[in-house]
Amino acid sequence: MNDKTFDKARKYMYRNARPLDLARFQYHFESGSKEAVMNVLSYYQNEDGGFGHAVEADCWNPNSIPLHSNVAGSIICEMDFENASHPVIQGLLKWYGSGVHFNGRSWAVTVESNNAYPHAPWWHTDSVSRCHTDYNGTAQIAGFIVRYAEPDSDLFRLGVRIANEAASALSPEEIMDEHTCVSYMRMAELFEKAEATDYIPYDELKKKIHKSVNKLIVYDTSKWGGYVCRPSCFIQSKDSEYYPDHKDISDYECEYMKNTQLEDGSWDITWCWEDFPEEWAISKNWWKGQVIIEKLLYLKGLGVI
Repeated sequence: MNDKTFDKARKYMYRNARPLDLARFQYHFESGSKEAVMNVLSYYQNEDGGFGHAVEADCWNPNSIPLHSNVAGSIICEMDFENASHPVIQGLLKWYGSGVHFNGRSWAVTVESNNAYPHAPWWHTDSVSRCHTDYNGTAQIAGFIVRYAEPDSDLFRLGVRIANEAASALSPEEIMDEHTCVSYMRMAELFEKAEATDYIPYDELKKKIHKSVNKLIVYDTSKWGGYVCRPSCFIQSKDSEYYPDHKDISDYECEYMKNTQLEDGSWDITWCWEDFPEEWAISKNWWKGQVIIEKLLYLKGLGVI
């Protein structure tokens, strides 16, 4: 790609990104391999099959927890990795099937062991956050299970059950928070990939997701410097079903991204955690690598780079 925004971001990645995000960058933009990403990802996987070790940069818990495992699943899915027999995927499915941090209805959003390690305040067990809903994370996990588990397995049937319970839990008038909405979006996408949409009330679910997306996108661009929902939170390309309803503001965000890129090639991180300043400085740098990938994928999806 010959684009100043991309070139500046690329330099930042090679100078600063952790190996996992550099491998993802290389896959998405430099013909890198999916296997290279899976190889680096495997170093965050514990022997029990779950993930830890700050693969989610806001939580340094090394133990296997749903948060980290869901982030790992997101990375697998963003590549549309198809080989369900891969050891990383099989290990993760085994961990989900073990029932650790699962109460029979949902996987825990926060866990007690988070408190012993540096973390953002919203991952502390006594934190109160609008995104700490039963199906933030759990909906996506259900989709991951259905995408990769054997269709005749007990685990597959568990994924279907949880997905149906998640869909039923949404009232037609409910407006989800951003993170829960994304979890539901990914669940629906994974059911599509698995050709399993007949297992859930798919059309009804999509209507509920659309309603939240339309309400969550902030059109007042004067607020975009803070932690708010921009089109890129939900739209990845011009092929997105949400793009036509938000075309003008989505196109505008491309220019906004280009204009707000920092001189070093990164973008500002719009949140922080203050209890562990030294660790936050490291995590902030990790986040910059991830945010670069997200923004470049958006610009690429909208045909700007």
